[in-house]
Amino acid sequence: QVQLVESGGGLVQPGGTLRLSCAASGSILSISSMGWYRQAPGKQRELVAEITGGGSTSYADSVLGRFTISRDNAKKTVFLQMNSLQPEDTAVYYCNADIMSFSGTYRDYWGQGTQVTVSS
Repeated sequence: QVQLVESGGGLVQPGGTLRLSCAASGSILSISSMGWYRQAPGKQRELVAEITGGGSTSYADSVLGRFTISRDNAKKTVFLQMNSLQPEDTAVYYCNADIMSFSGTYRDYWGQGTQVTVSS
């Protein structure tokens, strides 16, 4: 069984910073791409940032230059450093990973979500 567990969300003032972490555990043979999505109230879930197994990154235009995604392959963990946070960044943030378990095939896994609230 594979699990993704997020941490690091919370309440922060505009202009503040937060760092999200997501650790994968369980019967894992390999992890391909890892990413962060977010869903604000009344809106669709959207991709925030993604990092491939080789370390290539991509970002939503709305966070480019403010957010940085990184990963520690040895610890099976992906991070999202969020700087210059704005109220429009308020959302539930979900970790996503493409993981090969002992079944021998890759499939998508999701974390349970962590709330990020940006407010004064």
